Amino acid sequence: MTLTDTGPLLALLDKRDPHHAACLTTMQRLPPGPLLTTWPCFTEAMYLLGEVGGFRYQSLLWNMLESGKLEIQDLGPAEIGRMAELMRKYQDTPMDLADASIVAAAELRGLRRVFTVDGDFRIYRLADGSALDVLP
Repeated sequence: MTLTDTGPLLALLDKRDPHHAACLTTMQRLPPGPLLTTWPCFTEAMYLLGEVGGFRYQSLLWNMLESGKLEIQDLGPAEIGRMAELMRKYQDTPMDLADASIVAAAELRGLRRVFTVDGDFRIYRLADGSALDVLP
């Protein structure tokens, strides 16, 4: 399972997105199975897709979820507390809620690979101090 940030969700569904081709290529190299995201990323993607393509684009994201190509990681109280801690730590970057949720989900699931077009993920560190493997 590949943890996925907002950017690739947009780029995969919007052919006009500057990251569309790179994200499609990355998708072909990923192991089979659904992408994993978080509610903050899903919400952010839904909003941004609505801005660029209306419900037509939003329905594509719903289809990814309903077809099992995308799953959403629930985050409990410990992860929510970790998100607040991360946002305080990286306030100068700054880290937004969606980014914090991805790092917290990575820690929760023991995942290291993150599918993102956001360079800030090269700065963020997991609780053990290790870096994430950023794709593409």
